[in-house]
Amino acid sequence: MNKTFSSGYLLSMRTSAIALVTFTAGHWALAQPATGEPIKIGAVLSVTGPAAGLGIPTRNGMLLAEKAINAAGGVRGRPIKILLEDDSSNPDNARTKTTALVFNEKVVGMLGPGQVAQIIASGAVTDPLKIPQIVPAGLSVAVEKDRKCIFHLLPSQELNARAMMEYADKGLKAKRIGVLHDAGYGNVVMGALKSIQSQYPNVEFAAIEKFELGATDVTTQAAKLRLANLNAVMVIATSATPFRAVKQVRLDLPVIAAIGSSSYEYVKAMGDSADNIVIPEFLVGEDPLPSQKAFVDMYRKEYNAPPKNFEAAGWDMVHFMAEVLKTSAPNAKPADLCEALRKPHQGALAAYDFREPDLTGMKLGSFVYSKLVNGQYTRLPFRATGQ
Repeated sequence: MNKTFSSGYLLSMRTSAIALVTFTAGHWALAQPATGEPIKIGAVLSVTGPAAGLGIPTRNGMLLAEKAINAAGGVRGRPIKILLEDDSSNPDNARTKTTALVFNEKVVGMLGPGQVAQIIASGAVTDPLKIPQIVPAGLSVAVEKDRKCIFHLLPSQELNARAMMEYADKGLKAKRIGVLHDAGYGNVVMGALKSIQSQYPNVEFAAIEKFELGATDVTTQAAKLRLANLNAVMVIATSATPFRAVKQVRLDLPVIAAIGSSSYEYVKAMGDSADNIVIPEFLVGEDPLPSQKAFVDMYRKEYNAPPKNFEAAGWDMVHFMAEVLKTSAPNAKPADLCEALRKPHQGALAAYDFREPDLTGMKLGSFVYSKLVNGQYTRLPFRATGQ
């Protein structure tokens, strides 16, 4: 990325920031670019390792937000500085990097990580100190419900599961579903699917196959699904491997994927397997909602590519944190910043209410449904109607 910006480009960034006020929490005014001592915000993401397909797009959205905010005057005239660390998709690294950012760099808040194990590890550092933390993931496990200063920018896994079941039941009219899921993210969503299955009496999980994280060949598991007389398949993973396996064993059925598979990084890795896959998500870069268009245009100008959910989540995380810093006292304590975050926010990705028990406040009706056709996303007319 080019790090040298012309005055015309900075003016464009400032103007874009004004246009985006309709769906960001901050009320950024046209101003001179921020100067002075930066306000440090910590960030831990997986930009290498198996989860890099989510960490890299999140990072891109965060860095774009940092530029836009600083070009529009920063926070009280001071620039924000995101101190980004890579956890290499490892929970122990996430905890170590978070500890260094909190105690050595004295960051005012944390952004990320993005995977369940890393969030739990990082939160063990931030939660006792009530340091505000925003993560690009949904509420997953019980321990997270007790951590009231970690806010989530993707749906809870129960809501994620419900969005998938809505399409299977009402969109496809599928009776017999097979599931291919990994032992991490997929295991959590699978648990949520089972917990709500009784609410969808017309849908049966006829076959369920699990594979280990990091597996490079899951054709054996996919082949078992092929023998189960299914109407559709759910694939729940944060890698392209299971999608390639479905294609390799010629399991020619509609595929419903979870939002964790929606990044373009994974689509590229799927190759010719990126076809006939429906994903309940929030942002289709090729066909954004009107409230998302300004962000999409700005992202395209910067990266020459359309954004998706994790890019938008990265953008929203930075804006929500910056807005709290802007509206709070300069010497506000971490717990005060945490409380200031606990309110409704409108983001590029979706509308949130951090006062809700899931620390997200997202609704089923916020989902849009897209379909991958030859590696390209198309927004579908289907909308979920449940609560």
